[in-house]
Amino acid sequence: MYHTWMRYFTPRPVHHRLGLVCLGVGLQHGQLPTVGPRTLDHHVAVVISAGSGWYRGTDGRRTSVTAPAVIWLTPGVPHHYGPDPSAGWDESFVDFTGPATATYTELGYIEPDRPVVPLSDAAGARAAVGRITRAARRGNPLLEVETGAAVHELLVALRRARADTNADGDPVLTALARDACQPLSVAEHAARHGMTPTELRTAVRRGAGCSPKDYLLGIRLGHAKELLATTDLPVAAVSRRVGYEDPAYFSRLFTRRVGLAPVRFREQQGRSVPGGWSNRVPDPEHPPTVIGTST
Repeated sequence: MYHTWMRYFTPRPVHHRLGLVCLGVGLQHGQLPTVGPRTLDHHVAVVISAGSGWYRGTDGRRTSVTAPAVIWLTPGVPHHYGPDPSAGWDESFVDFTGPATATYTELGYIEPDRPVVPLSDAAGARAAVGRITRAARRGNPLLEVETGAAVHELLVALRRARADTNADGDPVLTALARDACQPLSVAEHAARHGMTPTELRTAVRRGAGCSPKDYLLGIRLGHAKELLATTDLPVAAVSRRVGYEDPAYFSRLFTRRVGLAPVRFREQQGRSVPGGWSNRVPDPEHPPTVIGTST
């Protein structure tokens, strides 16, 4: 005995230019029939939130699936999967495609080489699927854009919930972010963690989808933008604050990556705030408010 609900969509070409489009969504639970063997021309994220089962891919090996987990179905890859017949499982699936799938794969959010990924919690993914199901009501004029945006959210939720990621974030990435503006080489950062540069590159690529150099650069340039926009520090001082002793090199690097020279960025974004800027991250439930004064 099983229960199933699903909807399928056909986004127009203009929606594909948004990067991701949702092709379908489904919620199923119980003693579901097996799927496949089959091959698709698009991606599917199959989120298993309760129960257990199995997956078989191109190598023919049977892999156990225990909730919470996600099964990645990728274009052109034969697959065959299903729940244990005695108990079944709770499943939600989202079919999607678009040019952004290549970037998400490069960043490690979609893992073709690891089709079964254990999760620490499926709640975030189920919430994103829930937004797709609510948007799937008949006659919704925002259907394609709402569901496409929710696919982006789903991929982030699945990446965050991966069981091999610490709930507080990757310790190596956290430490790199903390020390990013110190004038240290990648090799020196690696030595601080008792790692070789190759091991550090592997860890950062796995956690952030980029090299240590690019990860550090993004943090440094973000801080440089904040200093340029909110202080009157000379560019040379900003350069030193973010870890570059040579202000000319910093200016060239900033211009190449940002598209504007530091002085031009300050002209566009600089602003002063009485009392200074806050370093506290606002609580989404209690955003900052302007308190009016009576006259």
